[in-house]
Amino acid sequence: MVSGTQQQRRRGRLRVFLGAAPGVGKTYAVLSEAHRRAERGTDVVVGFVEHHDRPRTEALLHGLEQVPCRGTTHRGADLTEMDTDAVLARRPAVAVVDELAHTNVPGSRNAKRWQDVEELLAAGIDVVSTVNIQHLESLGDVVESITGVRQRETLPDEVVRRADQIELVDMSPQALRRRMAHGNVYAPDKVDAALSNYFRPGNLTALRELALLWTADRVDEYLQQYRSEHRIRTTWQARERIVVGLTGGPEGRTLIRRAARMAAKGSGSEILAVHISRADGLTPASPQELAVQRTLVEDLGGTYHHVIGEDIPQALLEFARGHNATQIVLGSSRRRTWQYVFGPGVGATVARDSGPDLDVHIVTHEEAARGRGLPGTRAARLGTARLVAGWLTALGAPVLLTLLMLATEPGIGFANDVLLFLVLTVTAGLVGGLLPALASAAVCSALLNYFFTEPVRTWTISDGRNVVSLAVFFAVAVAVASVVDLAARRTQQAARLRAESEILSALAGSVLRGETPHAGGGPGSGPSLEALLERVRETFAMDGVALLERTAERAAWTCAGSVGTTGSGKRLAAPEDGETDMPVGDSMMLVLSGRVLPAEDRRVLAAFAAQAAGVLDRQRLLGEAEQARELAEGNRIRTALLAAVSHDLRTPLAAIKASVSSLRSDDVQWSAEDEAELLGAIEEGADKLDNLVGNLLDMSRLHTGTVRPHIKDISLEEVVPKALGGVPEGSVRLAVAEALPLVAVDPGLLERTVANLVENAVKYSPEGKKVLVRASALADRVELRCTDRGPGVPDSDKDRIFEPFQRYGDAPGGAGVGLGLAVARGFAEAMGGTLEAEDTPGGGMTMVLTLRAAHGRGPAPRRLPARAGRSQLPSQRSGA
Repeated sequence: MVSGTQQQRRRGRLRVFLGAAPGVGKTYAVLSEAHRRAERGTDVVVGFVEHHDRPRTEALLHGLEQVPCRGTTHRGADLTEMDTDAVLARRPAVAVVDELAHTNVPGSRNAKRWQDVEELLAAGIDVVSTVNIQHLESLGDVVESITGVRQRETLPDEVVRRADQIELVDMSPQALRRRMAHGNVYAPDKVDAALSNYFRPGNLTALRELALLWTADRVDEYLQQYRSEHRIRTTWQARERIVVGLTGGPEGRTLIRRAARMAAKGSGSEILAVHISRADGLTPASPQELAVQRTLVEDLGGTYHHVIGEDIPQALLEFARGHNATQIVLGSSRRRTWQYVFGPGVGATVARDSGPDLDVHIVTHEEAARGRGLPGTRAARLGTARLVAGWLTALGAPVLLTLLMLATEPGIGFANDVLLFLVLTVTAGLVGGLLPALASAAVCSALLNYFFTEPVRTWTISDGRNVVSLAVFFAVAVAVASVVDLAARRTQQAARLRAESEILSALAGSVLRGETPHAGGGPGSGPSLEALLERVRETFAMDGVALLERTAERAAWTCAGSVGTTGSGKRLAAPEDGETDMPVGDSMMLVLSGRVLPAEDRRVLAAFAAQAAGVLDRQRLLGEAEQARELAEGNRIRTALLAAVSHDLRTPLAAIKASVSSLRSDDVQWSAEDEAELLGAIEEGADKLDNLVGNLLDMSRLHTGTVRPHIKDISLEEVVPKALGGVPEGSVRLAVAEALPLVAVDPGLLERTVANLVENAVKYSPEGKKVLVRASALADRVELRCTDRGPGVPDSDKDRIFEPFQRYGDAPGGAGVGLGLAVARGFAEAMGGTLEAEDTPGGGMTMVLTLRAAHGRGPAPRRLPARAGRSQLPSQRSGA
């Protein structure tokens, strides 16, 4: 246990070296950092480092003090773990602790190594550690969908988020694979399996992107935290963020596309489209048009935000500054000239108040100056300016009118005086509402009584008719003020209901469109859980929002997704951490921090909560469906491979064994002709085995991307005849013109491709029908056509025959495992060519192999969509 004195110590600082995959050099970087600190005189010890027998990493341990590890036995195996007590007793300034996500041996002091590190930090010891991106808990499902491997050792994201420094140790996939091929990461006997499975180029590229994006998000969090702590409101243009202001009008699509073009000019730019609903309901917006614009901005890689604000220009600027935006894109005003009497407009106001840190772009469009309709009735919710004007009218205008009337002799009569004061009272009610109108009625009544009712300048009234006039005056004033106030409140309620309906319409639209949650966004993808929670936070102006869930009624809450923090900077981890919560069934709860929501807002909040639960369920269902698809695909491949091994490989083996047994038999004297025939059978069986195994290896290399073509200029006449050695003599007719240009290919890959095409054509050709192989030049390419007179293939199956383990129809006996065409297409594309199937006129199939001509190679052929058996990765199989 940590003593009270230790708890009062300065908490240690954690520095994490983050990598995309094993072998990128995290441990090497950590030990290099330890040497740098030791050279500066810092007390550094190595608490635990796993060097994996890598010589260069192991060499860096020399010269560093190492705390002896704690040995333990588990299930008959001798294991070592970090001795946390020894490190605490040694009390260094800095401790190096490798593999932060490591799971300790059962019975250890803590279950996880990061918990050991927490004790070191609590004791005031700085820690330098390492972790791979695949070990973060939140990315477990994503990593499994990419690599097919479920990470068993994970740690909460919050552990790494709380680190004082996060440093990315980056390495390109190609460089990492070269390191592995040279034996610098794994033992030689494990290299091939690693390169063919987890360390495929596609896997490494995806993991690298995850690491870069995760680190970029943490950098952005640190920047926002620093700006908040130092109360920095100006924009720092560290990253281009373009805010597009949408009104719901048709010009919004033009603005979004213009912002997308601006973002495309700078790498890493973001687009944030925002629609601000003003609470007074004076800005008309089409929910249908907003739904279209939301889809458009998401298709272009941006995000859509819906915010409610009293003052649209101010709300837009606050949103832009809150997201550290650098540019705002607005459309030219649709108001007509005469409508500017109501104010300068949103665009002009934003440009005036944006300051030097925000660039405001006013984009012209077809709807400019065409009018947007009157701004509605003036009986809307009253703002500060109207209240001030109403009180000035109620209190100041009667006094001025009295002075004017007293200066005018003779008077215009008591009845007309009452009407003039009634006009002021009605005006005060129209401008300021109920209270200013009541005040105006009282002031006007007093002034009429004192200055204009006989006897004047006294509070007495001699004529009873004047009493009735004053009473009617006051009643009319109160009635008018009540009507104005009622209209204002009804309009406010209508505006609120309209804003709610827009939000609910957007939520319902996402469900009806069948949007699927996807972290990366893009075409056809809907909001992720975090994006939806961010919309909740922005809509209700909250500090943080989290979706919590639990497995049982008394079980602890776990966070399924969260954005923002509480006012004190903590993450929402339980319902009591927030001010507002909304249950979703018995096991989920949406928690908001920032303020207590009024009852009228909970209806919309309930819709958001149900949508969040639905998004979470869809995410998990999609993950399970992807796992099921991968399992089904794996089962199909394994079944096909088992069938190939059990039949197609055993057939030639049986022939070889029978021939060898016959030759070794002492009971029969074989003639020279018989021995030659048996030896020929052995040779033929061995050739079949070599061909089958070769195809399996070639397909494996194509899928793993471990082969690369060696392109050189060569004539087809040098390669094609060699490819015909594996077919019966006289079964192929070759027609390759001498005047053909050279082709840019790998000779070995081309020979293998042509051999597979010819062997496949010969298998399906009727007896006595020769296969025709001919070549011709077309512009900057050369086409090699392999034509047979077999049964042919329907158009619907022409692509399927290029998939691995596919044999069309009733394949002849010993026809192979169905990899020949898949390998041929993979090699063709690896050389920058294409392979397609066409019908032969008169019956049969023609395989068209298109290659690049060597002279003026011109543009590379179009890239074909990847499918099983059509690798887009380069091959290393050369002519050797």
